[in-house]
Amino acid sequence: MTRIFKDKEAIPVTVIKAGPCWITQVKTEKEDGYNAIQVGFGKAKNIAKPQKGHFKKIESVLDRKPNFK
Repeated sequence: MTRIFKDKEAIPVTVIKAGPCWITQVKTEKEDGYNAIQVGFGKAKNIAKPQKGHFKKIESVLDRKPNFK
């Protein structure tokens, strides 16, 4: 737990170290109503077909393939 100072106020934040990570999905306010990113890391096994399809879409923008079979 730490804090970030912005415009004369202290904002409490939690710092998490996880990685190496890659972005698996980007949500935009225009399409989804809010801004967010989805990240993935580590090895996965027993991936369902819909999830494999989701990751297949992002392989073209990654510099490496996610660790799943």
